[in-house]
Amino acid sequence: MLFSLPTPFFTGLATSAGLIIAIGAQNAFVLSQGVRREHHWPIAALCSFIDAVLITLGIAGMGVLIGQSEVTLQLITWGGALFLFWYGANALRSAFRDEVLDLSENQFSGLRSALLTTLALSLLNPHVYLDTVVLLGGIGGQYPEYDRYWFGAGAALFSFLWFFSLSLGARWLAPLFRRPVSWRVLDGLVCLMMWALAGLLLSDNLV
Repeated sequence: MLFSLPTPFFTGLATSAGLIIAIGAQNAFVLSQGVRREHHWPIAALCSFIDAVLITLGIAGMGVLIGQSEVTLQLITWGGALFLFWYGANALRSAFRDEVLDLSENQFSGLRSALLTTLALSLLNPHVYLDTVVLLGGIGGQYPEYDRYWFGAGAALFSFLWFFSLSLGARWLAPLFRRPVSWRVLDGLVCLMMWALAGLLLSDNLV
């Protein structure tokens, strides 16, 4: 049954894998929340849903419109960079605390707060649009109308499998984070990653 699917489906699956697996803000956040076991399933579901919507918009031609609007690109870039700097600063502050994995203590005040942070990390990061709307949308848009949606289905399916696998696999790291030094390393890496991404956004924008 699986191998009877059209070739564009598997092309979309493989292309999405090459783009989404790369370490980024979304992946770091999903992994961190998966270790904490805090709203990890809704967060993974929301990340997958956002990718699916953006991939569909890209295939429908939205990537071309975004690329032609300099104002939109500027707003997305500066807004995303500021948010990544802020999130990285919070991670750096956490790195100096003697934090251990406490399943009774939540990072967020509730599910709404966690989902809003997920939305911000996803939609304020221009690299998300570049990967899904522009790249995947551009590649999928080259197929005939019937095949392009098979391509999009494959790309969206991998996003779903990846985020839920990342969230599920993080549970095996939980014993490691019983020690404060592990949290310091994780938070420090998250900080560096967020600031590096923000720096890349601004440097690309200023060149």
